[in-house]
Amino acid sequence: MKPKKNKKISTYEKIKNALSNGLFLFAFRNWLAGKGVDIRPYYWVQEEVEPCEVPKIKNASSKFSVRELTIEEVVSINEGNTSIVIEDTVRDMENGQLCIGLETNGEIAAYNFVELNEFEFKGRVFKLKSNEAYLLNMWTFHEYRGKNLAPYLRYQSYRFIEKYNRNIKYSITDSFNKSSIRFKKKLNSKHLIYYLSVVLFKKYTWNFTLKKYK
Repeated sequence: MKPKKNKKISTYEKIKNALSNGLFLFAFRNWLAGKGVDIRPYYWVQEEVEPCEVPKIKNASSKFSVRELTIEEVVSINEGNTSIVIEDTVRDMENGQLCIGLETNGEIAAYNFVELNEFEFKGRVFKLKSNEAYLLNMWTFHEYRGKNLAPYLRYQSYRFIEKYNRNIKYSITDSFNKSSIRFKKKLNSKHLIYYLSVVLFKKYTWNFTLKKYK
């Protein structure tokens, strides 16, 4: 089944959603980054440190299924979505990155990506062992928000990548992204290291380790 394209959302609605979800600082930081000043404090997180229960979808009026998405599907459903750089996403998927989507009634309601190889984030290189995976870019389309889809899809993604023998899961969480911190807490996640990256005008990069957690 070909997924339907999701509706576009106005700038006003994006701002309204950011404020209602306690994401003002996160949105402001992203605005600054767009002007060339990218100051990003973030956590290196291990997810599902201990087994957790399957999160429940709220007010589910239809069935949801989990499956891997193709490059073509990812490009199609993100038409007009300024939160993702399509060219970078296509390149990463061609190099082995997976996209796992949550589908209902022919529409993709949410998705996230899984990196199985070494990767770089803001000038810092992260190496992964053969039993490790890095989960990134969780996105729930606006008309499906408020249903607890992010933790549900994340949990199902853990189970999906077990067939690749990846049972240790990591992610990066922006310390200003309160909604991301909340949903990962539901999945028994643990902060391992607190980092800071500073990128000026995409030319100068500094990385700092602020704290290591026990």
